[in-house]
Amino acid sequence: MLVLSRKVNEEVIIGDNISIKIVSIQNGIVKLGFEAPQNKVILRGELKDAIIGENFKASNKIEDKNLTSIREILKNKR
Repeated sequence: MLVLSRKVNEEVIIGDNISIKIVSIQNGIVKLGFEAPQNKVILRGELKDAIIGENFKASNKIEDKNLTSIREILKNKR
């Protein structure tokens, strides 16, 4: 992990088209501004973890009989 020290209004550049700017630091809270192409997803860590958890729960709800039915439908379409 690369660890950098930055002051307000300083930036970190990632690759050719992503920049992270320190917007403010107050009461131990750092506000960051991100500039990146629209096709890049930027999420807070806890949101990423929540999405992974929800996807895992959803994938476990698929029953084997449903998978068998889907398999048969796809086989018949060939």
